[in-house]
Amino acid sequence: MRAERGAGRDGGAGAAVRRWRCGRCGVGRAWRHLASTALVAVALLFAAPALAESLSTLRTGPLPAWPADAPAPEVLVAVAGVPVVVAGDRAWMLDDAGRGRALPWRRPAGSAVAAGFADAGGAGYLLLAPVGTPRAVTRIVRLDAPAATAAPGLPPELPAPLAQAQGAARAGALYVAGLGADGSPRLLTRDGADRASGWTAREGWPGGGAPRALVATAQGVHLAVDGGGAGRTDRLLRWTAGDGWRELGPVPGTVVAGAARALGQAHLLLAVRDPDGSAFLSYNTITGAWAEPPGARAGTIRAAAPWGDGMAWLDDSAGAPRLATSEVESGRLLLRWLDWIIMAVYLAAMVAIGLFFYARDRNASTADFFVGGRSIPFWVAGVSLYATNVSSISFIAIPAKAFESNWQYLTNNLIAVVGLMFVAVWIVPLLRRLDLMSVFSYLETRFHPAIRMIASALCIVVQIGSRMSVILFLPSLAIATITGIDVVWSVLIMGGFTILYTTLGGMKAVVWTDFVQVFVMFGGALFAIGFILLQIDGGLPEFTAAVEAGDKMKLLDFSFDLTQATVWGFLFLVLFDVVLTFPKDQVLMQRVLSTRSDREAGRSVWTFAAIMIPGGCMFYGIGTALYVYYKAHPERMDPLLPIDATFPLFIAAELPMGVTGLIVAGIFAAAMSTLSSIINSVSTLVSVDFYERLVRNPSQRTSVRLAEATGVLVGLIGIGLALLLSRFDIHSLLDISIELFGLLGGGFAGAYTLGMFTRRANAPGVAIGIASAIVLTLVARYLELVHSYFYLAISILVCIVVGYLASLLFPAPTRSLAGLTVHDPAPGAAS
Repeated sequence: MRAERGAGRDGGAGAAVRRWRCGRCGVGRAWRHLASTALVAVALLFAAPALAESLSTLRTGPLPAWPADAPAPEVLVAVAGVPVVVAGDRAWMLDDAGRGRALPWRRPAGSAVAAGFADAGGAGYLLLAPVGTPRAVTRIVRLDAPAATAAPGLPPELPAPLAQAQGAARAGALYVAGLGADGSPRLLTRDGADRASGWTAREGWPGGGAPRALVATAQGVHLAVDGGGAGRTDRLLRWTAGDGWRELGPVPGTVVAGAARALGQAHLLLAVRDPDGSAFLSYNTITGAWAEPPGARAGTIRAAAPWGDGMAWLDDSAGAPRLATSEVESGRLLLRWLDWIIMAVYLAAMVAIGLFFYARDRNASTADFFVGGRSIPFWVAGVSLYATNVSSISFIAIPAKAFESNWQYLTNNLIAVVGLMFVAVWIVPLLRRLDLMSVFSYLETRFHPAIRMIASALCIVVQIGSRMSVILFLPSLAIATITGIDVVWSVLIMGGFTILYTTLGGMKAVVWTDFVQVFVMFGGALFAIGFILLQIDGGLPEFTAAVEAGDKMKLLDFSFDLTQATVWGFLFLVLFDVVLTFPKDQVLMQRVLSTRSDREAGRSVWTFAAIMIPGGCMFYGIGTALYVYYKAHPERMDPLLPIDATFPLFIAAELPMGVTGLIVAGIFAAAMSTLSSIINSVSTLVSVDFYERLVRNPSQRTSVRLAEATGVLVGLIGIGLALLLSRFDIHSLLDISIELFGLLGGGFAGAYTLGMFTRRANAPGVAIGIASAIVLTLVARYLELVHSYFYLAISILVCIVVGYLASLLFPAPTRSLAGLTVHDPAPGAAS
């Protein structure tokens, strides 16, 4: 299936004209004609680029001729990304120029090399068979860099010989597929984490067929098998430990034995023979779509191994074997002049808001700077709560998650609304009455000053390390994809502007910029969904059919698998992350504390809840729309980009000038709203919980100036951590963010629960509970006992149980608890 086959559809402006043309008599006809004309104009203006064009090409080049006096090449295998040619009983490693260097490795006597495969970690593997039965593989030899010699600690021999075997490796784990003595399919796996473990026999693939190629990816183990007869194409299947085998459909040709590799995070590159010759085809493991990029046609491919961003391969078309390389190259997608203007206007507007509040409140008190003088309208605070909660993770990582899987993570939003109702009724009034600026002041009043300061310090670490760095990096990845600006400069620009307007304007600038940024976000996201629907041939019915076929809107999973994201996991997450952690979340509570009264504080949370579900549907809808779009147009994907870059790629490659700038501004808005909130909140904690707590005679002016300086420092630290993240290949930043927050942020949420809902909890018991929670959660992470969504729940639950039991070992609190628990309202609270 070629790229033009998947893309050759009438999905442009002409289709839009036909869909929207209508006519009636009278005034209604005139209005419909006007609407039709407007929509046609929009379709023509926003028509996508020529979809038959591929965003990536394959650049093929020859390598130096194979020496005439050397044995003919038989097998190619990659070791540390460098191809190794096995010929005769010797091996040659190819340098960057393609010249071979003989290695000390020798083929074991009495054996033949049947196939080779590689691990992205660097090791290469050879499948060995006895000379008399060269296709009956009995053992594996592992080759390590730099000399590609046999490494110690070799995998054990296979339990039984496997005919026509192929192998794959990922993260040290080994997979071998072949046919048993009776011709039945066999899959063997070996855990890479335990060198002493043996082979585990798995269920063979359905439908039979000899293996052609085996590739291990994050989505599972992909196997291409022989079609089983003349005129029958090869098949592609996927195996995972949880779901077993799944048929993925036919391969457009015959896969060259062993000539397949993983490319990026969601693509395979396979060498395939068809009636026209040989070619390298890409397969997207998420959409299941095939594409043939320009330059993919090759000679007669006999063997291939990973080389850079493509393959090194043996060509037999000239009679004598020769070596060549084919590598994927992606074009640069840059912003145009109107996009730059829109982005500049947006950034200038954000700074202008900060300057406005700085000029108006130049001599602001601590209450003005930290909680906006408690004068923020509830509807602004509620929108700001939502803006802070979504961030760039929602704008980029959530569409990527929905593109890769389905809507299961939206369950979190649905259940969270119920949790927010509880927060608005029970928790917010209690804390709002205490007239706090730092939510951790509660822990001092209820327990002890040391618990307040430790909790505040850990909150600062969590906000900077778990949230700020990820939120800075994600949009920088998008901006680098769209504009061509290096990630380093993207981080610096976005971080610098956020630091500027946040430190200038304080809390008022933060919430009002949040208010503006939500509308920028929503406008860009809604346009993206509508634009995709306009470009899909067949419109909404075609979209719905593709979504149903791929089960892309699956929402509720009631299974009891603790290693997966299920409804039960989200119930735990919402109970602990929303209900029990809301009171200790300085970023969120600071907005609630900025409102004018207890009643308006509760209304701000209700406003937040009202926006959460439609906002979540919108972001998950983007991911689903991207799935349908790229399933129809696989040639428009870039195989080298990570999954988290899917939406940024669409913005850069498909949207018209001006709209691209608007959505880039939306990405800025999503990130900067949360960044400004974190900077302001951390600055508040440093000034209120440490300066004003430790200094004998603190002044409000010094406290505000310290907060401004802290804001700059916090921003710079976040920038540094974001740059550090850019050096790692992370599969899903959404999962990483959730994991870090659960590991580090749960214990003190348990302390709040003990303080607000029990009278018996005391400072020593709570301290023991916090320490136990952190230790046991880290142990659960080390042993990989449950899905990362459960870490926060484990941490809070351990703190509550251990903290309460430990409190029984110490005297009960003797101070008055009036206004500190739900059982002991403050005098006058009822009014």
